[in-house]
Amino acid sequence: MGSITDLILLIVIANGIPVFMRFVFGGYCAWPVDFGKQLADGQPILGKSKTWRGILTAMAVTPLFAFLLGYSPETGFLVAAFSMLGDLSSSFVKRRMHMRPSSMALFLDQVPEALFPAVVLMDVFNLNMGSVILVVTIFIIVELSLSRLLYKWGVRKRPY
Repeated sequence: MGSITDLILLIVIANGIPVFMRFVFGGYCAWPVDFGKQLADGQPILGKSKTWRGILTAMAVTPLFAFLLGYSPETGFLVAAFSMLGDLSSSFVKRRMHMRPSSMALFLDQVPEALFPAVVLMDVFNLNMGSVILVVTIFIIVELSLSRLLYKWGVRKRPY
């Protein structure tokens, strides 16, 4: 049986690895997921900050941490995959709202990234809907706090 703390940690890792990779490697191998394409609204599909490097490293590193926590690598892969799907969904919506890549949309930037993996992995982590809401709430607080800290340390470009 999984714990809420473990799931939150894995979600934070999945979402943090792309930020860390951008800090370490800059633009190296940072190919946009949407290949720079735009929709009829003239906005990018996702934007240049959503890269294959970020997604692939999240999906490679999170299973390692899941294994270290006593879960199957498949569980870590699913956490990363659904967290990245949530992140991409948020970016898609933000582009439709004509928001710039890496701009802040409180809750839209955090909720899908935690909600998607929490709902999909409810059985693995022994969650009910109340604990899913708790996971999302705690992730929002942790993500916003870590974001400010990483900004102070020069890892993030913006404090959110």
